[in-house]
Amino acid sequence: MTDQAEKPQSPPRRCPICGKPVEQAFRPFCSPRCRDVDLNRWLSGSYVVPGREDDDEDPE
Repeated sequence: MTDQAEKPQSPPRRCPICGKPVEQAFRPFCSPRCRDVDLNRWLSGSYVVPGREDDDEDPE
């Protein structure tokens, strides 16, 4: 008998850009192209992390 119970397999991870299966070398993406597309979206401002609006931005 084995002491380890079999773990249920999770579904294969998908690339957030194109939906293809993830390649370990480029995780969480499938290729360098999708990795670069994601980076470009962050750098160009397409992705925005919402923040709290402060009324006291400039405390003078």
